[in-house]
Amino acid sequence: MHIFIRDAKEYATIFFCTFAADMKEALNLTQQQRLQQRLHPEQMLYGRLLEMSAPEIEDEVRRVVDENPALIEQPADTRAEHSGDSESGSDHFGESAEELQRADYGSDDEVPFYRYDGGNRGAEAPGFDMPAPAPGLTLAESLKAQLADCHLSPQDRVVAEYVVDNLDDNGYLTRSPRAMADDMSATSGVEMEADAFRRMLDVVRSLDPAGVGAVDLRDCMLLQLERIEPVTPAVENAIKIVRDHFDAFSKRHAERIKTSMGIDEKDLAEAVDVIRSLDPKPGAGADNSTDSRTRYIVPDFTVEVEADGRTTVALNGRTPELAIEESFMPDENMAAGSRRDREAYAFVRARYDEARSFIKMLDARGRTLMDVMRAIAARQHRFFITADPGDIRPMILRDIAADTGYDLSVISRATAGKYVATPAGIYPVKMFFNESPVDDADTSSHELMEKIKQLISAEDKGHPLSDEALRDALAAEGYDIARRTVAKYRERMGVPVARLRKEFK
Repeated sequence: MHIFIRDAKEYATIFFCTFAADMKEALNLTQQQRLQQRLHPEQMLYGRLLEMSAPEIEDEVRRVVDENPALIEQPADTRAEHSGDSESGSDHFGESAEELQRADYGSDDEVPFYRYDGGNRGAEAPGFDMPAPAPGLTLAESLKAQLADCHLSPQDRVVAEYVVDNLDDNGYLTRSPRAMADDMSATSGVEMEADAFRRMLDVVRSLDPAGVGAVDLRDCMLLQLERIEPVTPAVENAIKIVRDHFDAFSKRHAERIKTSMGIDEKDLAEAVDVIRSLDPKPGAGADNSTDSRTRYIVPDFTVEVEADGRTTVALNGRTPELAIEESFMPDENMAAGSRRDREAYAFVRARYDEARSFIKMLDARGRTLMDVMRAIAARQHRFFITADPGDIRPMILRDIAADTGYDLSVISRATAGKYVATPAGIYPVKMFFNESPVDDADTSSHELMEKIKQLISAEDKGHPLSDEALRDALAAEGYDIARRTVAKYRERMGVPVARLRKEFK
């Protein structure tokens, strides 16, 4: 198609019409509405510090002091001038219970650590200061030391140690000899045979403790049973039960086992006693290293009960009082000086602002934690008096937010990963938050679980209570809840169903 233009005027007309059409398509005005939230750097620092536990905040303070020359630790005499009563609500907190106790020791190295025991110790239990056990051999180290006495060839020794390195923390082997042979071949560049790993696996299974190198629980039990001396009729029956009737045994089908094996009630009970004496996790019991066997926790708070029943809250920790080095006070005259002076002023000002912000947020963290823990202690006052889990009242994050005026996210951060030391033991702060199983009721989930635990501990082990029977028993005591609620709390406590709680007699 050809277009003939007669003159320049017609050309200009066509050009501007085409340009206008293109501009109409290319240029348009749109309006969008977008909501953004930007956190101030101090808010981000505050949230990060609030989440830290007592040991973590101590490490963070040391790190910041080392990195920022504007921050220094206040001398002890200066620190005393700014200290105040922890119950007064001032910006500076006085000595905590832990700091007072430290005065009884010659140095920080003599202060014992706290050991967390799940909060299950009674009021008559001793104090919660526990010294760390001396570290011992790990499972792998113990097994490799035994391999040195097995007179293996150098190649077999390498294979056996490789098998040991593939055992899990409980002493079980979850990989096949073929898989280990393929991995070692790829790593060493030397073709390895699976038969060599099978032979060395038998060697490892012969080491102590009995049961290591097993592939599953049944195999672990058989390895232990085969080493029991002398071999009594009860041991022989135990071996037959585990080897031939393990599924029926795990499901507590006593009648089926007696019929299949042709034994009576007494023989079955003796065999079951032998099986119960076995260790289902031989590797865990053999590992004496402190990292895997013991968990130490430093409580973030201490709640003490006075003689008149009042409770006092203290914030634990060994964080020093911080101050700003006088030489880092900004000199405004430097800002108008030479280029070198301006650069020096910028450096000093930046370090000064960072130091001031850190001190401010560290103080805000302490005030927030104290406010939150005081509110919790007030709502759970009876528990701190009696140490009875049944006395923990229904309480959710929104309740503490209403008491303190803080946001829900602040309450969540302030309680996550924190622990409180009480006269009865050490408990996670999150334990005090629990819902009520029934709306508009003053019954907490802890109280309900305590009742379920009491009913199960008192049940006839030959005829354990079903969830429906537990619901009826709770209803007789005034707890009107559904059967599925009973099942939920039973599972939360790690209690199996009635069929699996049945004991052989």
